[in-house]
Amino acid sequence: MSKVLDFSGGVDFCSGGFLYQNPKKSSLFGRHVDVYFPPRKRSRISAPFVVSEPKQQPSIEILPDECLFEVFRRLPSGQERSACACVSKRWLMLLSSIHRDEVCTSKATQSVDQEIRSSPETVDESTEAKVKGVFGDLKGAKSENVEEYQEIDSHGHLSRCLEGKKATDVRLAAIAVGTSSRGGLGKLSIRGNSSTRRLTNNGLKAISRGCPSLRVLSLWNLSSVGDEGLCEIASGSRSLEKLDLSHCPAVTDKGLTAIAMNCPTLMSVTLESCANIGNESLQALGRHCPNLKCIIVKNCPLIGDQGIASLFSSAGQVLTKAKLQGLNISDMSLAVIGHYGSGLTDLVLVGLQNVNERGFWVMGKGQGLQKLKSLSITACQGVSDVGLEAIGKGCPDLKVFALRKCPFVSDNGVVSFAKGAESLESLQLEECHRITQCGVFGVLANCGGKLKALAFANCLGMRDIGFGFPLTSICNSLRSLTISNCPGLGDAGLCMLGQMCPKLTHVDLSGLKGITDNGVLPIVQSLEAGLTKVNLSGCVNLTDNAVTSIAKLHGETLEVLNLEGCGYVTDLSLMEIARNCSLLSELDVSQCGITDSGIAALAEAEQLNLQIFSVAGCSLVSDRSLSFFNVLGKTLVGLNIQRCTGISSGTVDLLLEHLWRCDILS
Repeated sequence: MSKVLDFSGGVDFCSGGFLYQNPKKSSLFGRHVDVYFPPRKRSRISAPFVVSEPKQQPSIEILPDECLFEVFRRLPSGQERSACACVSKRWLMLLSSIHRDEVCTSKATQSVDQEIRSSPETVDESTEAKVKGVFGDLKGAKSENVEEYQEIDSHGHLSRCLEGKKATDVRLAAIAVGTSSRGGLGKLSIRGNSSTRRLTNNGLKAISRGCPSLRVLSLWNLSSVGDEGLCEIASGSRSLEKLDLSHCPAVTDKGLTAIAMNCPTLMSVTLESCANIGNESLQALGRHCPNLKCIIVKNCPLIGDQGIASLFSSAGQVLTKAKLQGLNISDMSLAVIGHYGSGLTDLVLVGLQNVNERGFWVMGKGQGLQKLKSLSITACQGVSDVGLEAIGKGCPDLKVFALRKCPFVSDNGVVSFAKGAESLESLQLEECHRITQCGVFGVLANCGGKLKALAFANCLGMRDIGFGFPLTSICNSLRSLTISNCPGLGDAGLCMLGQMCPKLTHVDLSGLKGITDNGVLPIVQSLEAGLTKVNLSGCVNLTDNAVTSIAKLHGETLEVLNLEGCGYVTDLSLMEIARNCSLLSELDVSQCGITDSGIAALAEAEQLNLQIFSVAGCSLVSDRSLSFFNVLGKTLVGLNIQRCTGISSGTVDLLLEHLWRCDILS
């Protein structure tokens, strides 16, 4: 017992705590005794020890790509595949490499898929968001694109547009995986620039495997995408209907030929500035695309007569719209178009420098353009009076004709064309400097009674003639007359035009600095129908007399009035407009002599419902017009107060606050 009581603590005894585990039990002393020993310092262990490594847990990542491929293609639904794509870039690229035909579609898988789709608890919203930050290249493509996938075009297809640095292989892979369970992507547009570096053919491969229903593909300014990517699209997306290639130097005839041979539903093709696409591509399109309706070829140096001739000789009966611009073609191509283009309704020819007078003459004489309704010719030096006359006679159903920057066409050619084109409804001439006022009168007298719109712009030959033109016939069919930026035209010529066109409803005299009230008033007073649109911008010599006459005589029908740059127009005009023009929706009095009083008159008008109002450059308009703008703002959707030096920044802030529904330019 003494030994026990005298015990001072050894290494073999408990270092601290109760002597017995349960102190309530009987002890050696016969009654309850609490014996406690304080803890003491642990003894240092000098012997070396080895820490065993934890056992490595098995991971699916150790499986090779072949095994993961087999696993992924057996996933029961698109949601599971999308969730797996969020794990890593490796998994995403593997999933994007699975063709839809390779996905396992067993009955068991389908039943599980139906159960998952029917259960609301399976929708894991966090999975969609987890892609953000999984890997930097994607930057949330999956979750970020969920809303963008909902963008549906007019045909009901899912649409996606990538621009600049957003266009990468990883993003295209995410699009392919994310849309595969929703019917696939229907429209894809990629706009490249100097920062588009991580987009290659692999991105298009992913789209071709996951989006077999792709119908529209547009590739612009992409140097890293070539034939390999287009060949994949051709083999995987055979429902392609529209292809747009612009500035794609890596694409050659091989890629486009593959598209033509594998996509029989192709309806529209646009080729612009593709330096390595040549005649072989157009030949393939003509032979293998029976549904081709529209072809646009711009600035492709390798495309010549052989390609154009082959295309139109094979598909001329099917093609309805064609545009040829900046091509190295000759008279032969136009001859083929004039003979075989029996299905054409719209034709645009721009910058054909190697086509001569004979080419346009033969095109008109070919008698193949019987269905042509719209023709536009721009910057073609070979157009002459002879060719224009032949086109007018060879296109009996032509309704719309535009001729721009053709310096060798004179009055004789335009009048002969008007006589031949008996169905002509709209004629536009721009920068044709040999056209004079005699040509205008000749067109009005010989248009066949169907001409509705006549426009002349930047024609330096338009000058007042020194003799009177016999008004043998009046053009009662003309509704719209535009004479823009023709500096030689004055009051005398304008009066004669007004007498020949009594049924005008649209008048555009913008940029005619030589006309005054004496030229405008006879037209306004002689018109039998009410004017609805009037553009007098740049007519610097007009005054309130002309504007007030327009407001009084045509206020009940006037909808659009543009007086920009008419410095002599003052508040008097705005007061008459406020009294008479109840239907006016657009008013532009920029750089006019109006003040706050004029704005107040408009605000006090009870029946005025302006939607677009511009007072840009009106230095006499000040902060006092704030309340007037607020009243007008009840109906305004657009307000332009730029360069109004009398309006302070504080007033602009108040306008932005009060007129929050209106777009304000300040």
